[in-house]
Parts: sequence; C-alpha cells; structure tokens
Amino acid sequence: MKHPVKFRMFLFMKLPAAFFSGVRIKELEEKHCVTVVPYKWLTQNPFKSTYFASLSMAAEMSTGLLGLMHIYQRKPAVSMLVVKLEANYYKKATGKTYFTCEDGDKIVAAIDGSIASGEGKTVTAKSTGKNEAGELVAEFFITWSFKSKTNK
Repeated sequence: MKHPVKFRMFLFMKLPAAFFSGVRIKELEEKHCVTVVPYKWLTQNPFKSTYFASLSMAAEMSTGLLGLMHIYQRKPAVSMLVVKLEANYYKKATGKTYFTCEDGDKIVAAIDGSIASGEGKTVTAKSTGKNEAGELVAEFFITWSFKSKTNK
C-alpha cells in the first residue's frame, strides 16, 4: 500500500462510518486486499464482541476496494453495486479481525466481461475474517454487479 494517508482521507470522505469505527486497510494489491476492524466502543455489541455490521463493513471493504481499484479511470467507465451478501459466523470477534479477499482476478474478469458485452456482470467475492491468533471468525460472500457505461 503506497499511500496510507490518501486511503484514510478516502475513508473519511467516502465511508465515514468505516473511518470512525476504525476499519483500516492493511494491504491492497491487484489480486488481494486485507482490511482490519477493531473491537472497541464504536464496534461493540451487547454480547462483548464486535457487532456483525462492523464485521460486514470490513468484509465488504476488502472486496469493494478490489473492484474500485480495477474500475478507477477505466474507459469506458464501469459502475459497481453490492447486490447480495451472505455471512457465516464461527467465533466471537473480541479483538482485531482481519478480512482477506483474494478474488482480484475474478473481479477483473467480471469487469472485463461487462465492458466486452455491454451487459452487467456479477461476481461473488469471498472475504475471510480471522482474529489475531489466525482463528476463523467469519466468512462473507459479497456479490457485486459491474456494469459498463457503454451504449451497446
């Protein structure tokens, strides 16, 4: 990740709920992204663990940043939107939870497919959340729709 200050400003300006709850980008490469969400006052639930919505926010961000990175300044322009979310929870999140998405290639294929066909394309990206001990906390499956803004 080359510009952490720019990423924090992006979060502050475009995703203020994520910014204030402490969701951060740990790694962002062409094929994968890692985000982290802390367990703290703004992310807690009454059961002394991280609220599912906070976990969802970090998981969605790990997939969405890959999409944003690959549509940035793309010609023709491509829009993206979450159309489905599924989650499985395995363990209480009581500390930092790291979400990793390694579906950059699948996301690029959907974007390229939309540009080639002029039709919307969907892709389901998996984000795996693990605690600091490396134990599986949750898995999220976020389905994104990508649509080229061409007049085909």
